[in-house]
Amino acid sequence: MTSLGYTFDILIGFIGYIIMIFIFLNLWNYIYSDPSEIINGFTMNEMIWYVIITEILWSTTKGRQLSKKICNDVKSGNITYNIIKPYNYVEYSLFSHLGSTIFKFILLTILGMTMGYISLGSFPNLSIISILATLLASLFSSIISILIITCISLLSFFIEDAHPLFWVYSKLILIIGTIFPIEFFPESIQGILKFTPAYTVCYGPAKLFVHFSSGAFIEIMIAQIITMIIFFMLAHLIYKKGAKRLNVNGG
Repeated sequence: MTSLGYTFDILIGFIGYIIMIFIFLNLWNYIYSDPSEIINGFTMNEMIWYVIITEILWSTTKGRQLSKKICNDVKSGNITYNIIKPYNYVEYSLFSHLGSTIFKFILLTILGMTMGYISLGSFPNLSIISILATLLASLFSSIISILIITCISLLSFFIEDAHPLFWVYSKLILIIGTIFPIEFFPESIQGILKFTPAYTVCYGPAKLFVHFSSGAFIEIMIAQIITMIIFFMLAHLIYKKGAKRLNVNGG
């Protein structure tokens, strides 16, 4: 991507983020008749801060671009050039995309914190420990998100186009964990949702930011580490099977 194109991409991301936060500010202001009212364990300010964090994570990953690139690499055959190279395609995709994700995360965090403080007049009850915990959980969240998108996109080895599967995944994550915390869903399924990507990708870091506790931190860290290992291994397995199939078919 050219320097001008990259700058334009960041600018569009900024504008999109500002619009989304403006929408959610008005949405939660409408839902909460009283700012001090508590709904499912969240005050209005906490709910807005929660969405600010989840939208930062959602906006910086740029999952659609990553999914489209991997799907196109498989369909066009460009991935065959990577198969014969000394580095692994899965790890290359992870670290190359993680680099741009971290850069955008820093920029959007500055923007989000500024917008939140101007709109609400205060931060949640933060400490150095809770901030560091949120940053670590956010890093793990980005890695997990990239690995999941990679797994989905590599299915293009076996089906005509895996991008629609990413679309379904992204909409589920947007609703479960990004816009609404797990506490907003029926108690009967909250336990189940803790075993889904929604818990580790969006919910975890935002929960630590607004409601930090050492118990929650340990629980979220364990869940994120297990999830990272599972999808890292799964991505390698899908890639290995896909590359083998490509070689057998004379790709």
